[in-house]
Amino acid sequence: MTDKDLKRLRRDELLEILIAQSKKMDQMQAELDAARAALDSREILLREAGSIAEAALRINGVFEAAQAAAQQYLENIRRMSGPLPEEEGAEEPEPGPDAEGGQQP
Repeated sequence: MTDKDLKRLRRDELLEILIAQSKKMDQMQAELDAARAALDSREILLREAGSIAEAALRINGVFEAAQAAAQQYLENIRRMSGPLPEEEGAEEPEPGPDAEGGQQP
């Protein structure tokens, strides 16, 4: 509506237009509030997802460090205790059935 059209309206018509505009503004404000709430919720989810990913990477690093420490520990134990029985048997072949007595028929 133009200014000229508005000037021609009666007071009750102007009041009805104001009431309709007020209702429309309330409706738009409610939609805006809902949209902001949805946006806040999504931002929280994105932040939490980022936090979870960062935590997973940190935990991964902890597990890698623990694995490396365990490997180093096992290597140190092997060095200090000498070869294990399984390792000794692997170096020398087991005697076969014709190894008895050291002679062949």
